[in-house]
Amino acid sequence: MPKHTGSAHWEGGLQDGKGTVSTGTGVLKDQPYGFKSRFEDGTNTNPEELIGAAHAACFSMAFSMILGQHDLTAETIDTKADVSLEKEGDGFAIKSIHLDMTAKVPGADEETFQKAATAAKEGCPVSKALAAPAITLDAKLA
Repeated sequence: MPKHTGSAHWEGGLQDGKGTVSTGTGVLKDQPYGFKSRFEDGTNTNPEELIGAAHAACFSMAFSMILGQHDLTAETIDTKADVSLEKEGDGFAIKSIHLDMTAKVPGADEETFQKAATAAKEGCPVSKALAAPAITLDAKLA
């Protein structure tokens, strides 16, 4: 399986600094982010928004896969992820993510639909990553 990459560049202090984020595919290239877009009403992106988009996309794909296991195909799946960043001690933490999905699935009954949605929430790789007990790090001082 291929490895997929994301990267960030930051300059300056927390409140007065600025940064950019990019993806290995180039779909996002040097997109600006900063303090205002994360903690106030800035117009740039922020880490929580990117996590939400990744989680919504992953969940939607997992849901589609599980529907296929029941010989069902969605006409549409629309998923929104609300990521809650909250104050915790001297810092901040993502305390919850709420997935809100609406799908049009011809032939699906409510029970199969709900079971598939729950399985997708629990089984999508991003859900698993966000619950992972270990994050590894290599840090180098330049």
